[in-house]
Amino acid sequence: MKQFGLIGRSLSHSFSKSYFEKKFNDLQLKDHSFENFELATIEDFKPLLKNNPNLNGVSVTIPYKETIMPFLDELSMEAKEIGAVNCISFKNRKLMGHNTDVYGFSQSIKPFLDANHERALILGTGGASKAVAYALKKVGVEVYFVSSSPKKTENTFSYAEINDRILNAFKLIVNTTPLGTFPKTNECPPLPYEFLTPLHLAYDLVYNPAETLFLKKAKEQGAISVNGVSMLHLQAEKSWEIWNSSNEY
Repeated sequence: MKQFGLIGRSLSHSFSKSYFEKKFNDLQLKDHSFENFELATIEDFKPLLKNNPNLNGVSVTIPYKETIMPFLDELSMEAKEIGAVNCISFKNRKLMGHNTDVYGFSQSIKPFLDANHERALILGTGGASKAVAYALKKVGVEVYFVSSSPKKTENTFSYAEINDRILNAFKLIVNTTPLGTFPKTNECPPLPYEFLTPLHLAYDLVYNPAETLFLKKAKEQGAISVNGVSMLHLQAEKSWEIWNSSNEY
């Protein structure tokens, strides 16, 4: 049996298990399984490996994309540069960290980017935000962050600082926080949404629900809104590709 899985703290919202189970069924891979592994702390990762010797690949989600890194033997170039991992392959019996979020985000947002989106506000400063920033910088977009507990850096705002002037200067807004994720669908980042316009692009990495409150409020102002479903599928397929090309026994 070849086992794959997802590690995180709370996985009731995740589509990964059903996504990969459908893939295994479609490909008639009866000796493949996918499990959700909820870890109370990242220290539970080593016992997880010991108790699941048939693991061939693992995805990583909130809040472990950064704290998982010391537990790995190697990092891909992108994962090292980004400073976050969302995919682990088992290569020559060693654990190698990858970042497929950057691929998923890059490919999914590409059709929506235009000349208005030369600057981006990234909501959140966790592991996913690092992949988003990396992808945007690659295509020449200037990146600033918004945080509820901002560090004193030149490119980080607090939510209280966001006003009409800032939103006029930043026509691309990407939510990398879990705010609005099912079942807490009445939550959203605290922004002055009334200053958004049809020139704005609002992208939410959250994919459950399909339209978060963040996207709904942006759409009400005429902004283009994009959810994280396409990114989810693209990064999952890239992870599947890595797992099948990297495993050597």
